Amino acid sequence: MLTAGKASQFANEWIEAWNNHALERIVAHYTDDIVFSSPFVASIGGVATATLCGRAELGAYFKAALSKFPLLRFELRSVFYGTDALTIIYKSVNGLLAAETMVLSDEFLVKRVWAQYDK
Repeated sequence: MLTAGKASQFANEWIEAWNNHALERIVAHYTDDIVFSSPFVASIGGVATATLCGRAELGAYFKAALSKFPLLRFELRSVFYGTDALTIIYKSVNGLLAAETMVLSDEFLVKRVWAQYDK
């Protein structure tokens, strides 16, 4: 079961991986069959839909995002947690406030994500 401590640890490790632009560490947070939805998938990932399926597609998308935003740095604002999901609130690129809701597997890997932004 997810606890406040585990949720906080996960969020901090996830933010640190992004801030270090460590693609392998970022992708390691996700299951092989991850389903990821974000309004930026089409513009950054060059995919016609807003949803990616699988770690390979997600890795390519994240690689493109890191390339497009070489100074990318996230700032953790808050973490909400439930029984098997968490929502990470953070300051994202271009000053956007982001919220990513992540459903976790039994191994505490992300298997489903909905990314939302304030604008």
